[in-house]
Amino acid sequence: MESLNFQDGANSANTSLRMQSRLGLLKAIPNFTDVTEFILLGLTSRQELQVFFFVVFLVVYMITLLGNIGMIILISISPQLQSPMYFFLSHLSFVDVCFSSNVTPKMLENLLSETKSISYVGCLVQCYFFIALVHVEVYILAVMAFDRYMAICNPLLYGSKLSKTVCVRLISVPYVYGFSVSLICTLWTYGLYFCGNFEINHFYCADPPLIKIACGGVHIKEYTMIVIAGINFTYSLSVVLVSYILIVVAVLRMRSADGRRKAVSTCGSHLTAVTMFYGTLIFMYLRRPTEESVEQGKMVAVFYTTVIPMLNPMIYSLRNKDVKEAVNKAILKANLGK
Repeated sequence: MESLNFQDGANSANTSLRMQSRLGLLKAIPNFTDVTEFILLGLTSRQELQVFFFVVFLVVYMITLLGNIGMIILISISPQLQSPMYFFLSHLSFVDVCFSSNVTPKMLENLLSETKSISYVGCLVQCYFFIALVHVEVYILAVMAFDRYMAICNPLLYGSKLSKTVCVRLISVPYVYGFSVSLICTLWTYGLYFCGNFEINHFYCADPPLIKIACGGVHIKEYTMIVIAGINFTYSLSVVLVSYILIVVAVLRMRSADGRRKAVSTCGSHLTAVTMFYGTLIFMYLRRPTEESVEQGKMVAVFYTTVIPMLNPMIYSLRNKDVKEAVNKAILKANLGK
């Protein structure tokens, strides 16, 4: 009888321990929530500043569209701009238009909206195109560096080595690779789980602020983001650096001062664009997402999503004689047509 009581007590104690263990496990599991939309906190919560930012970014967006679309049209109609350098530049302008259009319209809408929301699907789509276009742009910049290397270091072979067919193949690789990598990265973003906090501390859907508010699937997304960004930025930047090291060596060997000046002038615009774009992206994506880094990244993101696409056409045209001459001829032709 005493043995039975002892066994019953032991079984009761074991059952109690198992129940406590299960309750502890349930408490440890995050309460995942189905998310249908996010709230974009934007740049500021002050109403008067939101109206000011709307006007500023609307003007910047209009200048970006006019500048880049104008550059594409100018390159397509000007005979003196039918070279590999300007072919690649037209694609850079196209990507800048897409890059800015992926972010700015929604930002402008939310600046005047009270809800400031974006659907879950819309957020993933924005992430997909953002990551894809970033990769396309960094590799186009690398291709443009290789183009400058060929033009300066192998001028006699430039036309034959970079034929139209070769240029089309070179420019196709960044698009195919960028959109393929982005699909993988977006699937990992889709693997993030959320537990009720749907407020994104940003003005568009980006990986770092999404990781910051997620409560599941965070580690794989965080590490893959840093690894993929690190590999692609390092590889594309290496192409740029190697190309320019060889260019510097070739320029130092030149005996003509005019030849040196021309080489430096053709490379200066590209180097400026590379420095701005890579610098801001490295600051944004090669750091662990913390509250401080997300807040700082939001300010930096303004620069590379709105300002750089606006500045690129100016950088490549203000100091470029060929572009200036093409603009003057286009204006003269338009006036004569009237």
